[in-house]
Amino acid sequence: MSVAWWAWAAVMLAVAAMLAIDLFLHRDNHVIGFREAAVWSGVWIAAGLLFGVILWGWQGGEAAGTYFAGYLIEKALSIDNVFIFAMIFTAFAVPAELQHKVLFWGVIGALAFRLVFIFLGAELLDRFFWTAYLLGAFLIYTGYKMAFRHDRQAPPERNPLVRLVRRIVPTDARYHGDRFFARIGGRRVATLLFVVLIAIEATDLIFAIDSVAAILAITTSTFIVWTANAFAILGLRSLYFCLAGLLRRFVHLHYGLALLLAFAGVKLIASETPVGKLPIPLTLGVIVVTIGASIAWSLLATRRTPGSDAGTHSAAPS
Repeated sequence: MSVAWWAWAAVMLAVAAMLAIDLFLHRDNHVIGFREAAVWSGVWIAAGLLFGVILWGWQGGEAAGTYFAGYLIEKALSIDNVFIFAMIFTAFAVPAELQHKVLFWGVIGALAFRLVFIFLGAELLDRFFWTAYLLGAFLIYTGYKMAFRHDRQAPPERNPLVRLVRRIVPTDARYHGDRFFARIGGRRVATLLFVVLIAIEATDLIFAIDSVAAILAITTSTFIVWTANAFAILGLRSLYFCLAGLLRRFVHLHYGLALLLAFAGVKLIASETPVGKLPIPLTLGVIVVTIGASIAWSLLATRRTPGSDAGTHSAAPS
């Protein structure tokens, strides 16, 4: 799909405007409650769906269907990001009122990472057919790890990038309000909040590779892949505050996400064989059924677990 420069510029401006509005409305660093998070989640989801409708009228049903498939995959994989964010915030004891700011700047980095990976991945797929086999195998292996090694997450403070930052940048192991840097004893140092931001960015860098590769299995249109990523990522902060208190109930969700990654890998490999690209309606059907089944399985498995009621949990760890 060929897209004019003005379309790219319009989408970039729309994303920048939405981020600016979000930053302005949360400039006081207040604690995000479930109701506020639910409202904002509705706003971001509506924006993502509206863009799909606009794309439908502009480029037709196939382009819109491809966008919705990519959007759903990214949205589903974002739930796994939420698990990791909760672990990072708990490990570093991040105050609840500072979590939104960290996630906001984390989203900025996520959008930048994905833009680079999308153009690089699409170019490789267009130039070298064997790239599809490598990315496909990578997605299948990632799906296997998510299914059977999901609980083997390294503590965030042991992340190589976090450790490198602490070695290179003078760091104070305390929070100084909402500041990423502070002046202590006449010397400018990074605060613990900056270390948390690096942990979030490093985690998302890994997730970006998985999610971009999964959407590239559906289409190599950089415009569709990036917009699907962008509109899904924009709601990641609100999604976190909505789901943070419900995470313990999604005990089997990772199996569904693993299956989606493996399916994307098979789809990508099949695209370079006589089988060809699988129909978009089939792809959408697999995504919806897999996500729905894994969530239903999780909720049924935890319906009698003590304390599993959403009302017994706070909107975010503190």
